[in-house]
Amino acid sequence: MSSNLKYGLIGSLGRLGSEVRNVFTEKGFKLVFEYDIEGEKFTEKPDVLIDCSLPGVFSKTISFIGRFNVPLVIATTGLNDEMITSLKEISKDLPVVQSYNYSIGIQILLKLTEIAKEILPGWDVEITETHHRFKKDKPSGTAKMIKEVFNDRDVNISSLRLGNVAGDHTVYFGGLGEVLSITHSATSRRTFAEGILRSAEFAVNQKNGFYSFHDVMFSK
Repeated sequence: MSSNLKYGLIGSLGRLGSEVRNVFTEKGFKLVFEYDIEGEKFTEKPDVLIDCSLPGVFSKTISFIGRFNVPLVIATTGLNDEMITSLKEISKDLPVVQSYNYSIGIQILLKLTEIAKEILPGWDVEITETHHRFKKDKPSGTAKMIKEVFNDRDVNISSLRLGNVAGDHTVYFGGLGEVLSITHSATSRRTFAEGILRSAEFAVNQKNGFYSFHDVMFSK
């Protein structure tokens, strides 16, 4: 990927947005458009849009996509079904990468959870997630992703909001005599920013479609 990639960033002053700026700058990518609580800054048309904002900004994101007509990588959590439907509609014309978690480790956790689910069908299952006190959605989008592994099974999610925790997720499998836990801990938001960068590089080389971070990680 050329270091000449130009990107737009929605939510550029947020915790994740700031980390994205740092990681993309290290890569040599150029920030040419940004939108945050202070308003809009425009230099030139981006090659890809990154959204690290909140659901309340979603309508703005849609308008920017219509304006620039470029691929979208969206990391916003707390999206409702209607918003996901809108993204899928956009993906008929443009590449869209959507995930609630852009860490490589979470993708491994999901795969390990799928394996454990198949081997331990009769075991009890619980999911816990812990995030910083400022996180708006509860439970986290990542916890919901983990729950989806169990299809329609009613798996409980316990949520904690503590201090400045970047993100901890654990899946517990309980048998009559032992407990297996699979845990992922994000020690820095940098891991998410690196995954978003990887997704941006992926998106600008894809045909129209709705992609997940799993697709980014494992597509050949």
